[in-house]
Amino acid sequence: MGFPVPDALSETDRPIRRAMRRMRWFKQSFAEQVKAISDASGVEYSINNEKLARVFVAWLRDFEAQKPTQPAARRAFTNFASGLMLQQLICDAPLEVVSVPVGSDASNPAYYWPEGYVYVAYCLNVRAAVLAQDLDEALTLTPDLSNIRTWWSFKENVTEDPALAIAFLDLFSGENPNWSTPSLFYEQVTQLPKQPANGNQSKD
Repeated sequence: MGFPVPDALSETDRPIRRAMRRMRWFKQSFAEQVKAISDASGVEYSINNEKLARVFVAWLRDFEAQKPTQPAARRAFTNFASGLMLQQLICDAPLEVVSVPVGSDASNPAYYWPEGYVYVAYCLNVRAAVLAQDLDEALTLTPDLSNIRTWWSFKENVTEDPALAIAFLDLFSGENPNWSTPSLFYEQVTQLPKQPANGNQSKD
């Protein structure tokens, strides 16, 4: 399962890791992602630009607060930063669904949680673009990304604790999620990942 990629993330003449720290680029690339998903799924969305600006400001603050100084941590922090973005998008909810195609299949994540689907698509696409540019690495997506039971759990868990969005984005991209303290980068690097108390990666 892949996602349509915004034009801003297809450009290779500028470092994405720097561009993503500019609000104008963020708003443009996010709007392109929304349009690409809308064209592919038929779902119509409305973007609240005031909320989207709040997403960016809060994300950049958290990004700068936890940014590591060691180059060896770049890959891990790229993963973490994209998870922080997903967390903030879910918290501030800048998207609203205007309409969904009649007869759409609710077992498809794109229709089960249309807003969350866009947020995940955007964060994974940004993550993939940075990894490709900086490390010549392709992002690996897991079957969990198209598993509706995982999406049920994803939506339920992040509604209760938005920080778990960071762990779920790791799960979707084949990383080892840190379920206990997902919002702390240095603990995430130095501690072994812990599973939830029930022994599963998420709850149904």
